[in-house]
Amino acid sequence: MTTACLVAAEDPVKWTLTLDSSTAAPGGSVLARLTGKIDPGWHLYSATTPKGGPNPTTVGLAQNPAIAGFAVFQPKPDRKFDANFQLDTETFQNEANFLIRVDLKKDAPSGPLELTGQTRYQTCTDKICLPPKRKSASATLTIDPAAKSGAVVIPAGFYPISAGAETPKKPATAQAPEEDLGQFLLIAFGAGLAAIFTPCVFPMIPFTVSYFLKRGNTAKRDGVMQALVFCLGIIVLFTGLGLLTKAIAGPFGVIQLGSSPWVNGFIVIVFVVFGLSLLGAYELTLPSGLLTKLDQASQRGGYVGTLLMGLTFSLTSFACVGPIVGPLLVASVQSSGLKPVLGMMTFATGLAAPFFLLALFPSYLQRMPKSGGWLVRVKIVLGFIVLAASIKYLSNIDQVLQTNLLSRGVFLAAWVVLFALPGLYLLGFLRLEGIKSDEPVGVGRILTGALFLIFALSLLPGMFGAKLGEIDAYIPAASASLFGPSGPAGETSGPWMKNQYREALAKARQENKLVLVNFTGYACTNCHWMKANMFPRPEISGAIKDFVLVDLFTDGTDGASEANVKLEETKFGTLALPFYALLDPDEKIIATFPGITKKTEEFLAFLKSGARAAA
Repeated sequence: MTTACLVAAEDPVKWTLTLDSSTAAPGGSVLARLTGKIDPGWHLYSATTPKGGPNPTTVGLAQNPAIAGFAVFQPKPDRKFDANFQLDTETFQNEANFLIRVDLKKDAPSGPLELTGQTRYQTCTDKICLPPKRKSASATLTIDPAAKSGAVVIPAGFYPISAGAETPKKPATAQAPEEDLGQFLLIAFGAGLAAIFTPCVFPMIPFTVSYFLKRGNTAKRDGVMQALVFCLGIIVLFTGLGLLTKAIAGPFGVIQLGSSPWVNGFIVIVFVVFGLSLLGAYELTLPSGLLTKLDQASQRGGYVGTLLMGLTFSLTSFACVGPIVGPLLVASVQSSGLKPVLGMMTFATGLAAPFFLLALFPSYLQRMPKSGGWLVRVKIVLGFIVLAASIKYLSNIDQVLQTNLLSRGVFLAAWVVLFALPGLYLLGFLRLEGIKSDEPVGVGRILTGALFLIFALSLLPGMFGAKLGEIDAYIPAASASLFGPSGPAGETSGPWMKNQYREALAKARQENKLVLVNFTGYACTNCHWMKANMFPRPEISGAIKDFVLVDLFTDGTDGASEANVKLEETKFGTLALPFYALLDPDEKIIATFPGITKKTEEFLAFLKSGARAAA
């Protein structure tokens, strides 16, 4: 009984607080050292010892109106297996030193200021442990406006563990949008305008606008309202597609939908079917019964009939505009929020705008170019582009499943051919519908054909491993061989570890570094762009060499991807791709950076902020 009382009463640690300077100016900083002398045979646990075992040490300052904030630092502890708790722990023996950077308020009054360091800790031997204790130690600082103010330098070997008072407690988060929404909507609107010049849409413009004006011949205002309601029908249908996509995907699933092998497989089939139809292999038509019923409903007159007429027009034109709508939807589902809805609404607005504008200014109907062979040529060229796009989504499947069948060389060979063919077609070397043997080649056709051939030839260096700039975001990663396996896009050799989170933390602990975690995806275009274009920049490559680098893929079909998804969602509360995080070896978040940025200074600031926080 006596032995037990003695053990419970003893404290093998004696604490003292000392200051690196006895004076400081208001608004300045001073470094305090809280030292614990530990009796032989005893140890106490670090502030970063893993949870689930002994009580970690906590260090802070007693509240004082003259203190603006403080930050605590500790040296590297000894990490080893602890038989008392049956897990790895971090300990200090003989002596524990904690540094406290004390920041004074600018209006701190002159005179003596008592600083009180507070700590709660647990001590053990190899056989017994004492209950946690709370202790404090004090030192006096003189606040003198005449004192020299200089920056507090943290000695090498000490790392931040906590902050107090008014010092921010959350990790720094760089504000980088995953993609400029305005730019995406501008592209969607331009795609809607481009869809006007397809054989399914362009010939319908004069007929449809004339129909509005005739129905509203009693007043021009009525004809304009009829055109507005018709445009509303177009917008309703395509916006409905965006809403359906958003509803099917769900709040987090919308991010993963774009990398699903099933979704990409469906897109490949649809694009191949559309592409061959545009090339003239067959004609795609909707069920005649459905179109007949919609057409009959639209003939009832009034605004309801015109609204249904807009819906019918949208469905009948889908054979041509579908290949344009598909990539927009896929681009939008690789991000969260209302992007699918806004993208489809903006696309439909671009598609409907000419109908409304021509209803306002009907005299311009006479100035429109006549339908003819040029529309057929637009359809054929669009067919080749759609087939090229299908290769991109086929590559997504290959990368996500990690089959490595569609290498960079094979991918680019397919693109070289599929982009060269429309150039040869427009120049008259490839005989397809819309090109007559005795028809002269105009300047417009020559220039357009030349652009396709130039683009196709510019892809050739990429087959031999050369970088292709912006295009690298859409194609598999470079390989040493021409047609050999290149590995999944985004996967890199060298310092980047793949799906080895725990191993990266262990390496960081061994090398005394931070970990740069890259949450990425095999089919994530923005992720590929960052790896291909941002990381090789001299400023960035020079900064990241000081970190342990690890790629965590989240869109694969293996267990590692599932674990990475769970880690990103539970630890960071997001499933965004790409997502970058700087962690210390004990998994403390130092800084995060969501999404893509094309500004070197933004990403460099994120890397430097993490380095400063650690130092």
